[in-house]
Amino acid sequence: MRRSDREIKDEGEIIDILSESDVCVLGLNDSERGVPYLLPLNFGFEKTDEGLFLYFHGAAEGRKYELIAQNPKASFETDCSHALYSDREKGYCTMNYRSIIGSGTIEIIDNPEEKLKALQLITDHYHKTHFEFNPAALHRTKVMRLKVQSLSGKAKIAKR
Repeated sequence: MRRSDREIKDEGEIIDILSESDVCVLGLNDSERGVPYLLPLNFGFEKTDEGLFLYFHGAAEGRKYELIAQNPKASFETDCSHALYSDREKGYCTMNYRSIIGSGTIEIIDNPEEKLKALQLITDHYHKTHFEFNPAALHRTKVMRLKVQSLSGKAKIAKR
């Protein structure tokens, strides 16, 4: 990282950024088009003894599933704490933020119990408390799990 003074290494702060973020951009490999395929998605996450996992959901069909089947390697980005910081006297303008980028392997979850658990993590992420998810949507919803293999956090908080 070029600006090591902005690097976030503390696991608790990384979890705080994930908790505060409301969109995660998933990057998949689109070798046919020769460009990355980016999707802004709602997400949930959990930290277990096995590592950090991100969960996403979507309709039962779509290009993302074709790309995952071709290559399950994925990257992601999420950010939060945005605030414009300006000092008119100095002519200085910047944006405060906290962000995470990373990569890992993504898979489709087919097991109904695991899907329900993942969807519960996603809905709980946005409600901040337990939200009783309607399991009737399970059959028409695909769920993806990304096992994080590399992660980097960064923050810029300009002080007055």
